[in-house]
Amino acid sequence: MKETMAAGAGAYRFRPPRPALLSFLGGVGTVTGSKFLVESDHARILVDCGLFQGLADLRRRNWRPLPCDAADIHAVVVTHAHLDHCGYLPRLVRHGFRGPVLTSPYTARLAEIVLRDSARLQMEQARHANERAWSKHRPARPLYDDHDVETTLRFFDPVSPDTEIEIVAGIRLTLRGAGHILGSTWAHLTLEDGHSLAVSGDLGRPGHPLLRPAEPFSGADVLLMESTYGNRRHDDEAGRARLSDVLTRVLGRGGTVVVPAFAVDRTEVVLHELAGLRRAGVLPLSVPVYVDSPMALAALDVYLDAIRARAPELRPDVATHGAAELSPEPFVVARTVQESIEINRSPGPSVIVSSAGMATGGRVLHHLRRVLPDARNAVVIVGFAAEGTRARDLVDGARTLKMFGEYVPVRAEIANVPHFSAHPDAGQLLDWLRSAPAPHTTYLVHGEPDAAAALRERIDRELGWTAVVPRSGEAVLVR
Repeated sequence: MKETMAAGAGAYRFRPPRPALLSFLGGVGTVTGSKFLVESDHARILVDCGLFQGLADLRRRNWRPLPCDAADIHAVVVTHAHLDHCGYLPRLVRHGFRGPVLTSPYTARLAEIVLRDSARLQMEQARHANERAWSKHRPARPLYDDHDVETTLRFFDPVSPDTEIEIVAGIRLTLRGAGHILGSTWAHLTLEDGHSLAVSGDLGRPGHPLLRPAEPFSGADVLLMESTYGNRRHDDEAGRARLSDVLTRVLGRGGTVVVPAFAVDRTEVVLHELAGLRRAGVLPLSVPVYVDSPMALAALDVYLDAIRARAPELRPDVATHGAAELSPEPFVVARTVQESIEINRSPGPSVIVSSAGMATGGRVLHHLRRVLPDARNAVVIVGFAAEGTRARDLVDGARTLKMFGEYVPVRAEIANVPHFSAHPDAGQLLDWLRSAPAPHTTYLVHGEPDAAAALRERIDRELGWTAVVPRSGEAVLVR
């Protein structure tokens, strides 16, 4: 703390620390690219460090430098292991960041899988673009490579949830369970001047089939709140019925059902649901279910480890009996490229679960290219599809889809089943807030404009809190 001489007193007095400055560097006006920079007198802390996805204008932002030198950031807090919250870390390290990456132990394990896969995909896409000359960049380059990832992993410093730690002198962090995916947390920071900041990250739905609900918001001077489904209401029973109907109809006509699923958590939840449909007789034993995602299978191993360890964030029934349902043995797994190719050669009926969830890359693109032109088939979108992604294009009724430099006709049935999303709906988001004292300001982030605006209005109307939808790049005081 800086000292100043008291005028004429011959004694020192301490100047109180100035309020921290909070800058919205991502996750504003979109559900991707979450990055929130907190700057105090003595530290810069970045909360989440995600990649932008979707629209080309957003993806180009991944290539722009941050407004501060990466080497001047003291620490990064990561709420969970999805790419839009951790996927920029290797780029930050490439630019000079050398501080700790503070996150829960399971997030550290899953983030390693996610980041390795992200680098591999970027390197493969750049190589493919250069070989086929379909990129406007000459040459096409990855945003980061596997060497950047290996360097990044050395900075991970796991923090046990519900344990307060001091990041730097005067700044304390506590992570609380968020129930979104395994290891997910929301973060509470106490700053040098005594004010506090909470960041929700991505919260989970109360009815998550594997995880306990998020620990309720307990108060802070400033809250950053996700608003992904801020203008929607989930209907779980309708979602289950929709999936059952699609499977019955498509498999009955000899078609193939492709499910683009996020490799972390969505694949686990989809397999859990398909196992239930097997038991109910909706999904015949004669119909193979393929799991075509090495990344998803690696994440599945982490979930199985958590079940064997009876991790406290798991629902009690899952901790006791979940390993059997999530085991890959009831399904046909494809770990190698050749096994993936063989799936594409097999006739229907079948079900293929493959990543990535928004169809932005990965093996699912090869399956989509095969099944989309045939009206017997179907594609089931089971998570949030951000604007500008192929999954969103399908939900919005696109008649063609561009992949690998060419357009593919869309004749297959497209089913949107948001029941499987891990994000709460508007009512569930408000329920997470209700038991806490009102923050000075609640900032609505990680949502498209209509969703964020709708949630702001509900918070104002039902809770009487001051809620704001910030602008990208805006900076505010934490007080």
